[in-house]
This record gives sequence, structure tokens and C-alpha cells, in this order.
Amino acid sequence: MATYVLVHGGWDGGWAWTPVARELRTAGHEAFTPTLTGSGERAHLAGPEIDLETHILDIVNVLRYENLQGVILVGSSGGGMVITGVAERVPERIGHLVYLDGFVPQDGQSIGDLLGPEVMAGFEQVAQTSGDGWRVPLGVPDADRRTDVILKMVKQPLMVGNPDAARLKRTYVLFTGKPADSWLTPVFEGIAARIRQEEGWSYHERPFVHYPCLDQPNGPQEVAKLLLELT
Repeated sequence: MATYVLVHGGWDGGWAWTPVARELRTAGHEAFTPTLTGSGERAHLAGPEIDLETHILDIVNVLRYENLQGVILVGSSGGGMVITGVAERVPERIGHLVYLDGFVPQDGQSIGDLLGPEVMAGFEQVAQTSGDGWRVPLGVPDADRRTDVILKMVKQPLMVGNPDAARLKRTYVLFTGKPADSWLTPVFEGIAARIRQEEGWSYHERPFVHYPCLDQPNGPQEVAKLLLELT
């Protein structure tokens, strides 16, 4: 039996992973779907002080207080930044890092650095006009349960350098089904291009959109199938 901890991306919550977790449990595994502070059902805790460090500690504490070992730690989109930070703190609890169209920083980079100045300028503008200066609403109709991204989390750099974390098994999956004109496409293609040049990675591609669990027919089933194949 494997233990999966599924870390959501921006604008989501642990609820977005619930159908995937159900599939993994049906297959005989254990799965946790924590919600990062300020998101989902924890949206009432959102504030301008919430940063990447907060979200890293959210997941570190799940591993510690659930006493989890050998975890398959999965990060989607912004969750990739979080699981990288978790690996820096508690590599001894992790068996495999899996990035699903996720951010992978180099030492000292923030999500904002990976997004690039043009996209970050857009985030800053949205925060000023629609988010009280500190949050970034998704800004699409019928967003349902999607909650705001906190700007400080996007701007905080992550220091990467723990040799034990560097030795962990790690897998990157680029989702290639995003529209060519999406601002997400060049961001994650750039990250994937770097990963393909680095040692120690298992690299894969799937024809999924960026949020397949929410925006693609049978997305949760396909993502669960992918995770079972990879791990």
C-alpha cells in the first residue's frame, strides 16, 4: 500500500483532489488531500500575511502529525513549489516527488520569477483592482469553489540546497493539452525544457489541460491512473 499526499495548486483546495483520492483508495492505497491555508474550506484564514512558508508548513505538519513515511508527494501547478519546500524540510519522510504541470524552482526563485515579468505585472494589476492589493481572483465566470491566490505566496522565493532532498526520486509530467495561446503554456514548457536537461528526473508528457481534475472529462480517473502508473 502506498501513501499519497496530493497538494493542490492556486485557486483550488483539497476538494479538487477528492475524486482522485477516491480512485487511489479504491485501488488499495492511502491518500490525503490537505487544503493550504487561505484556500478552499480554509478561505476564512486568508490574509496578506499568508506566504509560501505558511503553505510549506501546512504540508510538513500533515506529514508529521499523521506520522507519514515514504510518502508519494504530488504537487499540481503551484503545489509544485510547495512540495519542493517540503522536501527541503523533511526529505526523510518522502519516497517520491511527483510534479503534475507544476512549478519547480531553482535556488532563490519564486513562482513570480518562473511566471515572468509580464504575467506577474498582470497579477499585480488584478490584485490592485480586484483583490484589495494582496489577492488574485481567478477572474472567470462560474468559478464555483475556486478561491483567490495570495500574492505574497507567489512572490516569496524558495531556498533550495538540501542534499538529501536532491537525492529523492522525482518525476515531472508536462500536460501538453493546454491551448497554445494560454499564458500557462510557455511557463510550463520552459520549466519542462529545463527539467529535461537536468539529471535525476523521470520525465513524461500527457495530453491534459492544466487542471484536468476540474476541466477535463474523466479527469480525476485519468490523473489517478497516471499516478498509479508512475508510482
